[in-house]
Amino acid sequence: MRLLLTNDDGINAKGIYALAKELEKNHELIIAAPDSERSASSHSITIRKTLFVKQVQLEGLKSKAYSLSGTPADCVKFAVDKFADEKIDMVLSGINNGLNVGMDVLYSGTVSAAIEAASNNVPSMAVSLEVKNGIEGDYEVAAEYAAKVLEKVKYKFLKNNVVLNLNIPFLPPEKIKGIKVCRIGGRSFCGYFTEVDSQGEDRGFKLQSKVNDLHDDDTDVYFIKQGYAALTPLHYDFTNFKLLEEANKIFNK
Repeated sequence: MRLLLTNDDGINAKGIYALAKELEKNHELIIAAPDSERSASSHSITIRKTLFVKQVQLEGLKSKAYSLSGTPADCVKFAVDKFADEKIDMVLSGINNGLNVGMDVLYSGTVSAAIEAASNNVPSMAVSLEVKNGIEGDYEVAAEYAAKVLEKVKYKFLKNNVVLNLNIPFLPPEKIKGIKVCRIGGRSFCGYFTEVDSQGEDRGFKLQSKVNDLHDDDTDVYFIKQGYAALTPLHYDFTNFKLLEEANKIFNK
């Protein structure tokens, strides 16, 4: 397969390097990632500034790699347009430094890059790895799980609008129990701002957040805690179909 790799941690991040190292064994890769970290950039794109692109050499990799001055979604949009002379079969985004479960998917640049691919008719997968107490997990293990998922789905249901969200727990490989397909959920955030030292008349504030884990037993959060890798199919259609019929009755009398 011809794969496009991107992320939101930047072109020099350990996660994208490990993913490329694993996948270029059996696939043709193009790497296009932000020139610096763009975590929590969600689905933002560059519309008024010039986008700068530079080819870079990642030591130990044979794949072509490019750094972009924009966001993860920019990277996918640019690569699909400029490398479209040869079909990109799938986009993989990650491996993210930290999980993207529950409400994380709303803010994640990693997941948004995958969704951008699907909106451009390219199937995709976001890959994220748990961090515990500030310590990163084993990116090589996460890359192997991404390769396993890719191998299983590529001849099955890999259609243009497919977005897969894969999260791997912070565990040694022998203790990961396998992969569970599940829904997102089980986590919400309570955000608040604390004042920080500032200069001049402007007052500075920094966002803090408290994570509230719910106790549903069929979500990505639950299965990560149980020692499984969690795989969730996503879709970017935000329509609330439960309310659609009711709203029609109210407004179309």
